[in-house]
This record gives sequence, C-alpha cells and structure tokens, in this order.
Amino acid sequence: MSSQVLRGRDPRTGAGIEVVVTDDRIAAFAAWEATPDAPWIAPGLVDLQVNGHGEGDVNASDPNPAHIITMAESLAAVGVTRFLPTIITASPADMLARIRAVVAAMDHPLVAAMVAGIHMEGPSLSPEDGPRGVHPLEHIRPPAIAELEGWLQAAPGLIRIVTLSPHHESAVEATRFLAAHGVRVAVGHTHADDDQIRAVVEAGASLSTHLGNGAHAVLPRHPNYLWSQLAEPRLAAGLIADGHHLPDATLRTMLAAKRPGPDGDHGAFLVSDAVATPAALRDGGVSTVGGGVEIAADGALRHRATGFLAGSIQTLDVGVATIARLTGSLATGVELAATAPARLLDGDDPWRVGARADILRFTWRSGDARISPVSVHIAGREV
Repeated sequence: MSSQVLRGRDPRTGAGIEVVVTDDRIAAFAAWEATPDAPWIAPGLVDLQVNGHGEGDVNASDPNPAHIITMAESLAAVGVTRFLPTIITASPADMLARIRAVVAAMDHPLVAAMVAGIHMEGPSLSPEDGPRGVHPLEHIRPPAIAELEGWLQAAPGLIRIVTLSPHHESAVEATRFLAAHGVRVAVGHTHADDDQIRAVVEAGASLSTHLGNGAHAVLPRHPNYLWSQLAEPRLAAGLIADGHHLPDATLRTMLAAKRPGPDGDHGAFLVSDAVATPAALRDGGVSTVGGGVEIAADGALRHRATGFLAGSIQTLDVGVATIARLTGSLATGVELAATAPARLLDGDDPWRVGARADILRFTWRSGDARISPVSVHIAGREV
C-alpha cells in the first residue's frame, strides 16, 4: 500500500486543501493553509470527444494502436486524465478498423487508464450541407442494427457514445438498441425537427453533440433543432469552448439554458473536438477530419472550400479558461470540463473519498488563455 498527499487551492473556495491518496484512490480531504501562489487542485479533465491530438489520430488512414498511445501521452500533458477517442464517419470497414485499433491499444497501461471508451460520431448524420459539417457525404448512411452489433462485438463494453441524426427513419430503433446495451445516444449533426428529436429522446437519447455546431448557417427563428435541444431537459449538452466554435454570447446563453435542475437533468459539459495536428496538416493543410483545411490567423481550423470548422486544435485546458473568463468562475470551468463529464461516464462525483485518484494541479490567473498543469495524476500515479 502506498500513500501520498497532494496540496493546492480549491477553485470553489480559494482555500487550501490537501488530498490524501492511497494506492489509486482518494482516501481523505483536509484543510491546508495555502499561500496565494499555491497551484489550484481539482479532478482531472475528462474529454468525451477527441478525434486526435498532436501526432496521434483516431481516424488515421492506417489505424494503429500507436496513434492512441500518442494521444494519451499528449492529452495527459494538458491535464486530461480520461477521454473517449472519437471515430468519425467513414466506410463500414474503415470505422471497424479504427475501433479495433483502439481496442488493441488498451494493452498499453496508460491507454487502459485513460481511455474510458469510444465515441462513434456518425455515420448516421444529416446529409445536408451545414449540419453534416466536414463528414464525407459518400459515407453518410442510416443506422443499421447489424453495423451497431458489429461495433459492440468488436469492442465489448467500450462503445460509450454514438452520435446520430434523429431524422433517419431507423433512428428510434437504433436508439432503443444502443440504450439497451448501455450506450449513450447523442443528437448531433442533424436537421431533425422537434418531433423527431423528441422521439429519440423518448427512446433513450440523453446527450447533444457539440450543440450549436454542425448546423445550417441560416435557420428559421423558431422552431429549429437548436431550440428543441436546448429546451429538452433530458439532453445534456456538449459544448466546445475554444473561442471559435461558439461566440461568447451564444455560449453564455446555452450555459444558462442548460443549468442543471434539482434532479441533475439538463446540464452541460465541455468537449474539445480536438483533431490531430501532424506535419501533413501543419505544412500542407491535410487533415483526416475534413481533408483540405487551413489553420486560420485566429487559430481556428477551417475547411478551405466551405469555411466550415473542421474540429479544433485547442483542448480542455483552453476550455476551462474560456469558461472562467465568461462566467468569472474558475470553479465553473472545472465543473464543466472535469466533474460533469466524469458524472456522465460514471454516475458519480469524481471529487469524493473512494473515487479514483485522477487529480490535476495547475496554475491559472484571470486573463490566462489556458490553465497550465503543474502535475497530473492518473489513478494516483503522476504522469
């Protein structure tokens, strides 16, 4: 049995706190007299939508466990302690090969500790320009139980989220099937109407994928699929707070609409929607998410032909700081990037005695564009 004590300031109160860790679990919390320059301490960041990061790419044309290992290492460096590799729309064979690469990577200790499952973003999305985003039109297809069964068989217990558009005739059947197998269904990349969205929610859908993005450039004032999802108390909303995907006023409004109710319904959580940034992207603008892209002067990654955003090159360290700036509360940033997504995965608070010791110590001052990790501990082990 090993024991250690980690100290820092609590973002909720500003007061000093020490966390006693025994082996891989949080054993106790206690007060600690912190200095004003002591680092902050909080649960590790949890990202439920990561297409790639750095040189690691879930959607690489050559699916390989090495990509997932690389992602785990680079995400840990920015404070992420768990994540869902996100596989986007492709041919059935390519999507299955990418699932198998994630499964093979689970033999690596860091991947096994960090990868909490897989997010399948597609292929049953809207075929319309705008809602489809940069997902390839030629591979958009209705949900088929046979394909979903193939995913579950290839990755037992690892398929955690499937994003689909409720406009497909088979969307309700697919949602019921996935929910019965413990998979969360997310509404996303959709042009569905209110009745179609309500139907999949009744069937078990519980999330919205990067709400406000993957949408038409011009919408009716009302009704439209954004209002339908914002008003639906059974849908928790994933939001990208990278400074590009959602304007400040939009993000503030969505956070207000998705303020958790007394029973924990509604709710919001941050995702990065990060993509890999290998040399081919940095030098030639070639990305596996969207194809020909460019990193704009403002740091946004955009598809050259359409101007659509093609994922993000920012991660949750930026998201926490963005929310802190918008709300004036670092604690809210931590809640949305760490606590809320952890609860979605586990059904419990990650900042409690008995929880796995995923702990982030970091520095941040008002005005900083991102938080800066000081130490990252995954299951009690510093990485």
